[in-house]
Amino acid sequence: MYARQRCAKLLVMTLDALTASFPPAFRTLPAILQRGAESYGDAPLVSIGVTQWSHQQALDRVAAHAGNLRRSGLRAGDAIALMCGNLPQQLESFLAAGWLGAIAVPINTASMAPQIQYFLADSQARLLVIEATYLDRLVNIDWTKTGIEAIWVVGTGEADLTMPETIPITVYPEPGIPVEPAAVNAGDTLAILYTSGTTGPPKGVMCPHAQYFWWGAHCVDALSIDASDTLCTALPLFHINALHTFCQASLSGAQVRFLSRFSASRYWSTMQEHGGTVGYLLGAMAPMLLAQPESAVERQHKVRCILSPGTPAAAARALQERTGVIVIEGFGSTETNFALGTRFDTEPRGIMGWVRPHFEARVVDEHDTPLADGQAGELVLRAEQPFAFATGYFNMPDKTVEAWRNLWFHTGDRVVREPDGAFRFLDRLKDSIRRRGENISSYEVEAVLLSHPLIAAAAVFPVKSELAEDEVMATIALRATDNERQTPSFLPELAKFCKSRLPYFAVPRYIDIVAELPRTASGKIQKYILRERGITTSTWDRMTERDAPGKLHQ
Repeated sequence: MYARQRCAKLLVMTLDALTASFPPAFRTLPAILQRGAESYGDAPLVSIGVTQWSHQQALDRVAAHAGNLRRSGLRAGDAIALMCGNLPQQLESFLAAGWLGAIAVPINTASMAPQIQYFLADSQARLLVIEATYLDRLVNIDWTKTGIEAIWVVGTGEADLTMPETIPITVYPEPGIPVEPAAVNAGDTLAILYTSGTTGPPKGVMCPHAQYFWWGAHCVDALSIDASDTLCTALPLFHINALHTFCQASLSGAQVRFLSRFSASRYWSTMQEHGGTVGYLLGAMAPMLLAQPESAVERQHKVRCILSPGTPAAAARALQERTGVIVIEGFGSTETNFALGTRFDTEPRGIMGWVRPHFEARVVDEHDTPLADGQAGELVLRAEQPFAFATGYFNMPDKTVEAWRNLWFHTGDRVVREPDGAFRFLDRLKDSIRRRGENISSYEVEAVLLSHPLIAAAAVFPVKSELAEDEVMATIALRATDNERQTPSFLPELAKFCKSRLPYFAVPRYIDIVAELPRTASGKIQKYILRERGITTSTWDRMTERDAPGKLHQ
């Protein structure tokens, strides 16, 4: 058995009870797993496909896999990159890294070779755990620019990889001999999660152990989760949302079922099949559910609430009326936590919610001066509890200082605070795009477009879609010698070029070809002019007739 760090027995699933049960030194992943095993033992905790773990089995599996990591030479502080779908090995490796005091680096499974190479190099990862399905994404990686020493492959598959002899590729190991948990602190980095940059490369958010604890604790409190609940999510295990859903179950004695993918047509039947009582969506998913034909199965389930950040008010009201399920709004980013949220008795009205306990929020102007209720400005946040927020951006001290200036985290979101204290989202201040629940860097998309030999200049920006989220639009200028290519027949070829180099959600949907991009006197592209211009009759729409040449947006 492992040396147990004991904390007070949890009796009531409230934020105050969780705070008391986990003193600051115990707000670590090893302590969460140990307390879960002690309190809930053989009660079910995790279900992924055919794999099921109780609270005690999860502890045993994690300790055993941490043993594999240690015997492979990994130590506290080392980074371990993870690129798998919703598989047991992805979760097991994330938790084992935390048990060992190492740092997990989950990678979006839509990433292509340029992004993967950047994540591996920037994070200084020594080991890559990857699902066999994605091995072909590694073909064009320059391994000399990374610190990878070994690759563990989950599942079976082949790829025409040319690897250095110093980087062995082996099958993901079976559970080994368990090891004691590392003596980690609440402020130690548990994970580096990459969030898209807005004017530069993606930033690695350093997420400490205590931040993970607070994500779980606040969700347990806000959603009234207890040991009778079954949490069901199809969100990916490389995102903070799904990762902290595990923490919610471990803290509360509930069980969590990770689904392989989101299906609008089968969502309610899947929830019925798994006995789900709490669901998790992103804003664009609610309109997708409402677009399905009404069916009796929408009320033949046990779901009592859904956490669905960014859901339009009309969609939230319609979803509640059709299904009888309460929609809970909330706000949190990878850098922050569940800082704002609505309540069970809140009528959907398009608000982000009220400030949750242990957090502070303000609306400020460009000089960080607080604004009065009703005045639009930037949302800034800070936490009262130590390490409830990320500790900064990995290898980017200048970006860290910029984002956390004046001791407040600057979200880049334009909001207003209403007279009753609720915050309402208006738009984004940053030059970022959010599509299909993913943050997209215009900088990255522009870099790919500019790598095409025929493109001289490119600007990428968001336009609104019918799903109340952003769509990616690009305006490009071609090289002078290629003016004859300025026809829509060139654009399907360009879309295919982007698909091979970008995650699917980042590929531009709309593309305009112009003679010149609007610029300032100093040569900077004036994107606001392009945003105001938006979609016109000359804009090509990739979604019309599956990239058929010559089809323009109408």
